Amino acid sequence: MTLNIVHTTGEDELAQVFVARLADGFAIEFVESVQPPVPREMKWVLIVSTLRGCPIACPICDAGGEYGGKLTREEIMAQIDFLIRRRYPDGKVPVPKLKIQFARMGDPALNEAVLDVLEDLPRKYELPGLMPCISTIAPTGCERFFDRLLAIKDAYFRDGRFQMQFSLHSTDEEARRRLIPARTWDLRQIAEFGDRFYRKGDRRITLNFAPAEGQPLEPSRLVPLFSPDRFMIKLTPINPTLAAGRSGLTGLIDPADEGSCRAIAEEFEAHGFETLLSIGELRENLIGSNCGMFVAEMTGISR
Repeated sequence: MTLNIVHTTGEDELAQVFVARLADGFAIEFVESVQPPVPREMKWVLIVSTLRGCPIACPICDAGGEYGGKLTREEIMAQIDFLIRRRYPDGKVPVPKLKIQFARMGDPALNEAVLDVLEDLPRKYELPGLMPCISTIAPTGCERFFDRLLAIKDAYFRDGRFQMQFSLHSTDEEARRRLIPARTWDLRQIAEFGDRFYRKGDRRITLNFAPAEGQPLEPSRLVPLFSPDRFMIKLTPINPTLAAGRSGLTGLIDPADEGSCRAIAEEFEAHGFETLLSIGELRENLIGSNCGMFVAEMTGISR
């Protein structure tokens, strides 16, 4: 399958966003990025869409709103194929850390075609450094997806070669419903699945928080459920998306205030959790490579 690329923006040495028009007229976007000062030859990140938009409409993410259904196995793979072959036409990628994130537009757990792609990747290319990443809100009703994902991880991506992330954003269930307006597993269900998913030698499962001011963020609530031996914390800013602006949410992680960010991280560390304060290059906000925001801003290529 060949993608119809209708727009490209960004900086080659940092991040590039690609917008593709599908056969049905729907526009999707996908991204390649690096993490300076680490060169692309050492670490390369590909971020692909799994849905035509997203039905969840989280108040901090521009990927929600109009929803056009699931992408096919071929449509997901076409994004990866485009990114890989424009730099490595033979499909042999010698990068020691190649991270493919199924996290651009749409929650991957809503589309089992993602699992087909995960099984295809090791057969289609030579990717010695491949580390897939699934980032999800854990929607209720997707138990079959997660069970099959566990089997695929055990078969193809053991020993630290898979990254599993759950987006929580708050430690309070009612606040999570405001930030993630969908039926999801509760914290206990996520913890129980994580305990099943984790194997000795795996990377710790990430609990991802893009916390907002005024919403509960209490590390002590996690301690009875999540073992620091199996789970870690990632703290990120709320990106300056159109949706976040409309919702009036202000991020608790302020990239301009290193001291307060560090203090929040230290609260989790005090409860035994490895904690990553993930603040990327601010230039990416100008590029539009954060959180499904570029398609929403484009004129003339609207969904």
